[in-house]
Amino acid sequence: MITIGVNPIAFTIGDMSVRWYGVMIALAVVVLILWMVWQIRRGADISYDRLLTVALIAIPSGIIISRLLHVIDLWSYYFQDLQHLRLIIGAGGLTIWGAILGATLGIWVYSRFSNFKYGYFMDLITPGVLLAQVVGRVGCTINGCCYGKVCSLPWAVVYTNPDSYAPLGIAVHPTQPYEIVYLLIVFGVLFWLRKRFRPEGSLFLIYLSLYSIWRLGLGFLRDGTDFLFGLQQAQVVGIVVLLIVIPILVIKTRWIKGEGKG
Repeated sequence: MITIGVNPIAFTIGDMSVRWYGVMIALAVVVLILWMVWQIRRGADISYDRLLTVALIAIPSGIIISRLLHVIDLWSYYFQDLQHLRLIIGAGGLTIWGAILGATLGIWVYSRFSNFKYGYFMDLITPGVLLAQVVGRVGCTINGCCYGKVCSLPWAVVYTNPDSYAPLGIAVHPTQPYEIVYLLIVFGVLFWLRKRFRPEGSLFLIYLSLYSIWRLGLGFLRDGTDFLFGLQQAQVVGIVVLLIVIPILVIKTRWIKGEGKG
């Protein structure tokens, strides 16, 4: 068993506690922006001004949809008592699917009203999204959220800090580290495969399909509430994404030899 006793609260400002989860989420956004800055310096066809505009659209739209999916997932909690209504606009409670799909939707809408190469940009940013997710899951690991179901495996984790969101003293699947390893593997594969698919946007769709499959499987090891047909919300969203993405990949995506370097 692996014991995690790290205090999930990074620091306090007056009566406000800032958790490592929030710090890591902020760092994840920085990592994603730095990834795109690096791409621009390597000759990517996008300006810094355009990158800033996209960031100003993607970040708030990602947060809004992320929060919305969280509230929908815990609908009974927020509406069982009027005193919980104020928590809807609170800082806590975000979903990774909401962040991904919300940012994607915001960027897509922006591309409809501007001369912006949506598919090109999404392929360019995909590896950076994976790295940002890795950083975010480090925050989840410290925070104790997104924990797995009870197990007795040698690599099970036990949380001991009273400020952790995970049940204390109980061995559970380390689902957050599971995902960190998976995301790093997918990052390596997609980084190698970049520029090998046409049309533009295909790499991003492949990422969505691989992550959907992962979340569908991980849901059976992760503690959570039933959302639909005995499945968790992330699993249901994953299925919907697969039903949309897979046909597009089959019909449109083609392998291009000899264009993966650079």
